[in-house]
Amino acid sequence: MTIALTDQPFDPGELLTRFSAGRAETGAIATFTGLARAEAGSTTILELEAYPGFTEARIAEIAEIARARFELDDLMILHRVGAIAPGEPIVFVATAARHRRAAFEACDFLMDYLKSRAPFWKKERGPDGERWIEPRAQDHADIARWETTE
Repeated sequence: MTIALTDQPFDPGELLTRFSAGRAETGAIATFTGLARAEAGSTTILELEAYPGFTEARIAEIAEIARARFELDDLMILHRVGAIAPGEPIVFVATAARHRRAAFEACDFLMDYLKSRAPFWKKERGPDGERWIEPRAQDHADIARWETTE
């Protein structure tokens, strides 16, 4: 299991290649790559803040839940922090399981957590100034569907 924060751009294809190597017993790998949006020109930079050590530990807790719940062989979460330009990858999640449904569901579960509950603070900067971003109602609804069966 790999969980890391980075302030450097990353290549999702390279991460997938590395994550996939040597998995003769794995039947499925699902991935998700999130990109920073320009929000119709209103965002020139997305800035993410985290508490080093604490943020990774909290993500590791939910990763362990996902690993057990979906019987994962392995998982990888790489999340950007700092200033991120529109079009750049923000997050990469990969899950490996014996069967596709478990890999897909685990990836979805992890992203719902990262989007709504992971300890990140997000700010958009643009021509009209700065604004903090909070999880939307849909983000809360997305994670709530997992809580009924945890």
